[in-house]
Amino acid sequence: MAVKRGIFVVAGYGNGTGTGSASAEVFAKAGYKVALIARGADHIEKGAKKIIQDGGEAKAFPLQAYDSASVHSVFESIKAHWPDEAIRVTLYNAAQGIWKPFLEITPEEWDTTANINLTTAAAFARESILSFKDLPLNELGKRGTLLFTGATASIRGNKTTSAFSAGKFALRSLSQSLSKEFGKQNIHVAHAVIDGAIITDMWKDRAPGKYEEWQQNLDGRLSPESIANSYLYLAHQDRSAWTWELDLRPAHENW
Repeated sequence: MAVKRGIFVVAGYGNGTGTGSASAEVFAKAGYKVALIARGADHIEKGAKKIIQDGGEAKAFPLQAYDSASVHSVFESIKAHWPDEAIRVTLYNAAQGIWKPFLEITPEEWDTTANINLTTAAAFARESILSFKDLPLNELGKRGTLLFTGATASIRGNKTTSAFSAGKFALRSLSQSLSKEFGKQNIHVAHAVIDGAIITDMWKDRAPGKYEEWQQNLDGRLSPESIANSYLYLAHQDRSAWTWELDLRPAHENW
């Protein structure tokens, strides 16, 4: 049985085939109790059951909405469920992508992408840091690790990414600011630029015939499990050498 390491919280679980679910499974195998957060209960309930069947410990925490009040409430529920455990690693993997020419983006779409990609991320960061700040140092010399999933749009805008990229640029800046502010309190904040397409089940419909090829040849697509292993690596860095930003891309990605 893996060593118990505290609680891992992941927001943005997805459909069970992407980065959120892979991270949940990797951290569970590493000995963490796993709290799964998403707006719908279906996928996270299934994900929690799978982790439990594999010998881990997990619970689904459905979110009423991506807003500050709901994020605060779900963190309180996590702490109440595991009162004798500390939240040690959190991952904000939620994102709202909008790919449209600028003049076609509605005010409602701007509000939605800004809320999920930045405002709720800040609320998640606040709850994470409040959970970490009074904890004793662990064996790595840190109180906690806060991880953010970024994208190519975090560092480069394009013709149809004005809304998405604006939020992702802001999230990257938030992560850097928090890393500088809270590093001296031994709280590790890291941002991962995911520069490429991730192999998930959505490609079965988007790219018929290519999905199976990509599963067999990882030169051109990112594996969710590989991303998750990189997140575990970040969480387990000791205080003498911390990464703020990690960029991940497949071998044949054009960049």
